[in-house]
Amino acid sequence: MAETFAVPKLKNEAMWKDVQWPPMKNELLLRAAKGEETERAPVWVMRQAGRYLPEFMEVRKHHSFFECCQTPSIASELTLQPIDRYPALDASIIFCDILVVPQALGMTVLMEPSKGPVLPEPLVDPSHLARLRDTVDIEKELGYVFEAVTLTRKGLDGRVPLIGFCGAPWTLMAYMVEGGGSKTFEKSKAWLYKYPEESKALLRRIADVCADLLVGQVLAGAQMLQVFDSWAGELTPHHFQTFALPPLLYLTKKVRHCLSKLGHPGVAITLFPKGVHAPSSLRLLSNPAETGYDTLGLDWTLDPVEVRELVGNKVNLQGNFDPVILYGGKEGIEAEVKRVSEIWIKAGGGWIANLGHGITPNVKPEDMGWFLDCVHKYSRR
Repeated sequence: MAETFAVPKLKNEAMWKDVQWPPMKNELLLRAAKGEETERAPVWVMRQAGRYLPEFMEVRKHHSFFECCQTPSIASELTLQPIDRYPALDASIIFCDILVVPQALGMTVLMEPSKGPVLPEPLVDPSHLARLRDTVDIEKELGYVFEAVTLTRKGLDGRVPLIGFCGAPWTLMAYMVEGGGSKTFEKSKAWLYKYPEESKALLRRIADVCADLLVGQVLAGAQMLQVFDSWAGELTPHHFQTFALPPLLYLTKKVRHCLSKLGHPGVAITLFPKGVHAPSSLRLLSNPAETGYDTLGLDWTLDPVEVRELVGNKVNLQGNFDPVILYGGKEGIEAEVKRVSEIWIKAGGGWIANLGHGITPNVKPEDMGWFLDCVHKYSRR
């Protein structure tokens, strides 16, 4: 039986067609996301708007983390900071957080300086699912994200494309059950063993909100999307394929269906399933026509040539420099970018250069700049 998808009620659902965006000056990212072997790899960095930038920390002195996310003018300013500083960046990604989805579902999320995200009332057992909103008015709960996207797209003035994003259902469920980050994931993984059907129902509910969030970002001006499955690698291949993968596939089906219903041509979507290394799982992500994901993000512990041999040439790849490369000094950064770029060029196919996870706060801004320059130099085909 074919699935039916409810198109979210969005302010931009009719207006998006009439918006005249500034003409694009750099489409390298969008070309690579269509599978082109571009003349050099487009490069951007996860968390590129972040704590390593002094200008970011200056803004954060005056505003809480979620205040920055929920105030469109601040979110836009933070998104543009790395683009203003680094002309070598080929993409921007909206400043936001994956945990706005649990907030939209009615959960409290705090960002504590020493601990990171804390959800003080986690879902301990399925009886707690009653606490979540049955229906989420995406415009009311997350309209600030869409406003920030539109402001940013205008502020970019065509310099680089803008990426919208969300967390993946399994990763979000893990936070919602654990009450924050975890080393062992014993509470969230226990749900999969104890309450398999309730887990699947929860994952579907989360996927619905994620899809609506992504659709809203595209209508607001996002030119590409990424889904972050940060904790996918915590699952056995069986549990990834049984619990994490179905809502990931549902999510892209819904996004593409809703955009098509609204007359939108659609955008490329990247999946970053950090830690997913099993050949059986990677093969299941190899065909964009089946998965809806045009690009697969790799973490730094995978070899791009080996992955390319497993997945074939239909899917593009993104990654996958070790984030700690940025502490290697100029010579170390250059040598490692050269070494890894040679592997990627050998792997062939669409390649978007990135770190294999987010940039960390103690990186010196000039080392980030040097890394980008080295990628420009050594990723030429």
